[in-house]
Amino acid sequence: MTKTFKFAAVALGALTIAACGSNTGSTEGQAIRAVGSSTVYPFATVVSETFARNYPDYPSPLIESTGTGGGMALFCEGAGADTPSLANASRRMKLSEFETCQANDVTGITELQVGLDGIAFAAAQGGIDMNLTPEIVYRALAANPYGEEQTAENWSDIDPSLPNLPILVYGPPSTSGTRDALKELVLEVGCKAGTLPEGLSEEQEDQICTEVRSDGAFVDQGEQDNLIVQKIESNPNAVGVFGYSYLEENADRVNGLSVNGVEPTYENISSFAYPGARPLFVYVKNDHVGAIPGLAEFLGTWAESWGVGGPLAQIGLVASPEDVMARNNAAVTELPALTAADFE
Repeated sequence: MTKTFKFAAVALGALTIAACGSNTGSTEGQAIRAVGSSTVYPFATVVSETFARNYPDYPSPLIESTGTGGGMALFCEGAGADTPSLANASRRMKLSEFETCQANDVTGITELQVGLDGIAFAAAQGGIDMNLTPEIVYRALAANPYGEEQTAENWSDIDPSLPNLPILVYGPPSTSGTRDALKELVLEVGCKAGTLPEGLSEEQEDQICTEVRSDGAFVDQGEQDNLIVQKIESNPNAVGVFGYSYLEENADRVNGLSVNGVEPTYENISSFAYPGARPLFVYVKNDHVGAIPGLAEFLGTWAESWGVGGPLAQIGLVASPEDVMARNNAAVTELPALTAADFE
């Protein structure tokens, strides 16, 4: 009975995809398509390469680095076979994105936490060195820190103990999950450490706490984290913001800066001692599993790769705590669907 039900569910999934606006007709020979986070991209690429070696009869997956926000928009456009099966994300799906998915008939979505990462602040080897705090970062990067005019030009303008060097930070664009995490884990924390004007609306407070200056002190470098590495390596006075995995990958070229006296290391991110630690996610269209060739096996390859000492740890992914990993190992096959209540 179990096998019959499973076959029926797969058949229903294929019929659902066919009925949801697919332009491709049959899904036979169709490649798995994943869009989203530039931070998750290198991990998804390794999983894709492993999958291609282990399952040569299936087409190689297509992994696109569009940024988390851009990936979510593509993922939620519809449920047809011509839409992405997976969205990679360096922050959790927003309720508004979930509601867009639901409105476009993407009604069965499973959330997988694939591991942990950190918002790393870095400089060139032998370059600028300082112990940052969320308040220092906020005061350096906010368009209007605590509702006041931004006047800081050098780090020493914020604190005399900091280097008397121009503030120059290369970071991710507004579409990036890394930018969202920077706002949530660092800028908002730094903002709330100070005093805001009274009588602000929620929208005004959010703008003061998260809007980044646009006078050249913060440079939006697009979805190319490797380009940020190149920029700070060529300028010893510059600071870069990207995922920990890029710091790990380029440890011979750049050096991580401490936040609250805690260095961005595997151990400190794993224990959440590092203030910028964050989870990474993959979102799955459940109706595509069993209908898009190899998707179930691709999810299984993710689960086989995200453990402690696994191939993803070797390129900088921090493994999830054991209980979280066990829950996500089960979710790969059980595919529990998100509900609006999960965002409360």
